Amino acid sequence: MRRFRSFVLVPLLAMTTLVLATAGTSSQDRLTWWRDARFGMFIHWGLYSIPAGEWKGQQVPGIGEWIMNRAKIPVKEYEQLASQFNPVKFNADEWVKTAQEAGQKYMVITAKHHDGFAMFHSKVSKYNVYDATPFHRDVIGELAAACKRHGMPLGFYYSQTQDWHEKDAVGNIWDFDPKHANFDKYLHEKAMPQVRELLTNYGPVALIWFDTPRDITAAQSKELVDLVHKLQPNCLVDGRVGNDAGDYRSTGDNEIPSKRMNYDWEVPATLNDTWGFKKNDSNWKSPQTLIRQLVDIVSKNGNYLLNVGPTSEGLIPQPSVERLQAVGAWLKTNGDAVYAAKPSPFPYEFNWGSITTKENRLFLNVVEWPKDGRFTLYGLQTGVQRASLLARPEDVVTVAKDKTSGTPPVLNLKLPAHAPDPNVSVVAVDLDGPPKANQELIQQPDGSVTLNGQFADLPSGTPIKISNRGITSNWTDPSQKLEWTFEVYRPGRYQVIARTTPVKSAGGWDTAQWSGGDELQASVEGHNVSHTLSDEGKIPDPRNPLYPDVKTTLGEVTLSPGTKRLTVQATKINPETKGGIHLREIELIPMS
Repeated sequence: MRRFRSFVLVPLLAMTTLVLATAGTSSQDRLTWWRDARFGMFIHWGLYSIPAGEWKGQQVPGIGEWIMNRAKIPVKEYEQLASQFNPVKFNADEWVKTAQEAGQKYMVITAKHHDGFAMFHSKVSKYNVYDATPFHRDVIGELAAACKRHGMPLGFYYSQTQDWHEKDAVGNIWDFDPKHANFDKYLHEKAMPQVRELLTNYGPVALIWFDTPRDITAAQSKELVDLVHKLQPNCLVDGRVGNDAGDYRSTGDNEIPSKRMNYDWEVPATLNDTWGFKKNDSNWKSPQTLIRQLVDIVSKNGNYLLNVGPTSEGLIPQPSVERLQAVGAWLKTNGDAVYAAKPSPFPYEFNWGSITTKENRLFLNVVEWPKDGRFTLYGLQTGVQRASLLARPEDVVTVAKDKTSGTPPVLNLKLPAHAPDPNVSVVAVDLDGPPKANQELIQQPDGSVTLNGQFADLPSGTPIKISNRGITSNWTDPSQKLEWTFEVYRPGRYQVIARTTPVKSAGGWDTAQWSGGDELQASVEGHNVSHTLSDEGKIPDPRNPLYPDVKTTLGEVTLSPGTKRLTVQATKINPETKGGIHLREIELIPMS
């Protein structure tokens, strides 16, 4: 068995990187191409593709690339995978071609994941794909050359804190005693020298994608960012470098925010449930879900970094390829609604789909096509000139924009009876000027009102936290509450629905747990309704099927038109629920 020595400190290869800008390049300059791209390919590939989710005949829960951690595999055992790694079917040009056919505008590959194994010819540590495997080829070097040939920007994922192969890094507590770790030594003797290699040996680098900052200090995050920008001023650094030091923000895995964000952000997302290849994971997202996620993310000012997990032979799984090709085919017709597109003028989500914009044009990305072809949008303040379908511009779309007493501006479209695309159909609406819209929460044309946690008012000093998706946590005190202000246009009787979520466990979302027992009370317009949180059934989130909500009916209320204030307070909290109440939304559904 081969034992690898780490921190083999030798002079680096001569710098070959072309510096594309001066040291004074700003984040805004670096982000220009990235904002236009909107859609990229993530690649998780390493030794973990060999066990593919199984160790010693047992399925290991959780995501594939975390198998060393989940199964607590000793370093000496895990190292033996290197002698088996021989992906003779790897073809860098084919990978780039797959990304281009999908309409993806940049690629990011795991140069070193948490297992500590480098997928490039590193002089810093012999634990790498060139020196430690029979493959004896530089994967990163071949992909960089292919990307250069095809004009594809390339970025590198690098795990800067977790390295389960090293005693001084973070993460491996089954082989090493963390009390004796010297993280600064690891950072300066392995992590930063390897980042330097990536930035000096492979030409222009689009971005460095750091991950899991854990206990990294602000000074250490800054040191990493400064190194990147010194060597390649145009190279972006993602938000997971830690301590808000990156050029843009990264959300949690597969976590799409519930509202428009007024900053640059990116969501890393999976095609199934795992990142690294896992042979028994066939929970593939549909093309419609992928396209819906793409336009939804752009509508909120974000980028979509969609992952593939190649096999140990070096092939991107065929189900991944087929789904990427479906997205690419859609983009050939509808790409104007995505590339270089700007976010929606509305801050909130729509049940029917999402809105993206470009100059004086609005793109209605319609998933739920109206049955009679009659589409209504409340709150658009800019005048409308005409509308057409991107997929069938010859079809006639009739426009009527009016103002009904007691309602916001109303846009009515008469669309064809049948959707031009089975997944997402795009209606382009030409405006008199830049799009403007009402910013307050309002009742929608179908009569529903959605109150997501992201739009709640929190009392000063409250311990309650709200995630990007609107999920509450740390709600363990019955005296705490959430409040929303919204507009109602139609009098009537409404069901009050609470949507709560499971809690992610250490094993990942595939072992997430939901527990009820808390009691919530909603108060609005003099009505109080309450109910113990109970599982009345799962409500799938059409934007992300990984996260189904649990429905609980709190009761019924009667509302008159006007501005309303709804308060939700806990009258009882189950002490066994980890993190307290996990409420995502309150919905008001008309009874008739």
